[in-house]
Amino acid sequence: MKRIKSKISTKYNVSVILVMAGFLAALVSCEDQIDPVLEEAPPQLVVDAWLNNQLTGQTVRLTRTRPYFNQGQPEGVTGASVIVTDDQGKQFTFIDQNNGSYGWSPFQDNMVLGEVGSTYQLRIELNGVTYSAESTLNPVPTIDSITFRFEEKDFIFPDSYWAEFWSRDLIGVGNTYWIKSYKNGMYLSNPDEINIAFDAGFSEGGNIDGLYFIPPIRDLVNPIDEAPDDTFLSPFADGDSVFVEINSISNEAFIFLNEMALQINRPGGFAELFATPLANVPTNISSSDPNEAVLGFFNVSAVEGLGKRLNTDEVTRTN
Repeated sequence: MKRIKSKISTKYNVSVILVMAGFLAALVSCEDQIDPVLEEAPPQLVVDAWLNNQLTGQTVRLTRTRPYFNQGQPEGVTGASVIVTDDQGKQFTFIDQNNGSYGWSPFQDNMVLGEVGSTYQLRIELNGVTYSAESTLNPVPTIDSITFRFEEKDFIFPDSYWAEFWSRDLIGVGNTYWIKSYKNGMYLSNPDEINIAFDAGFSEGGNIDGLYFIPPIRDLVNPIDEAPDDTFLSPFADGDSVFVEINSISNEAFIFLNEMALQINRPGGFAELFATPLANVPTNISSSDPNEAVLGFFNVSAVEGLGKRLNTDEVTRTN
């Protein structure tokens, strides 16, 4: 599966590749292989703490970084104390699952984690070091509806069905969101499927407060799949379902996700020469020991979601 930001950008990228092909051929006619020796950095703690106000189990994941060329799953960190406390003094204790995951359930303490406007503090105790962070749970808009549209075959896609969600940004400049999408219950988790919004657009300064999310953001709920012969498929077929979930996030979380997408969604090839250099993404988590660095992020979200199943008989075709 490959994910492309939108149908328009897909067509644009294909055109650019065709135009640049001859130019690049002259530049890569001679290649020398080099084997750089990279100094291994000491392992660092990585905190994956994205919580929400849903009546489901919540998880904080602790791992250690690995050397760049060391493939495989990151090592889970066990033996830590993980506690979240709200501004009313309620404590939510996350239980060590002995694999790097620390879980909490609303049925565990008969409490709900996540009230809009409340501030939450994360505190992790590990090997005598305290790691801490803070997050305010911001409001989130509801999703009015999800619609499907039909588009006739073009030089990129066959006859296709595309989904859109309809939701209006909350009034007030500076609301930020993470829009997550699921096809047939499968979360679209590729790096270039990260769909974030600042107010109703892509970035601060768009002057689109309180409006419906712009079409590119509405369109990013569509998976871009390829057939075995490398041709593109329709994002949805008759009977397929889509579920869209809007998560409120802090402005700092918006920056984190944006930077993370730039770091892990690498262009590769010649374009890599002009790409953003690899670097650790800034975190909102602090360490009590300056010699024990930490990576990752802590955010508590309010969530609104809506789903729909495609019935092609209900979609108007223009042909």
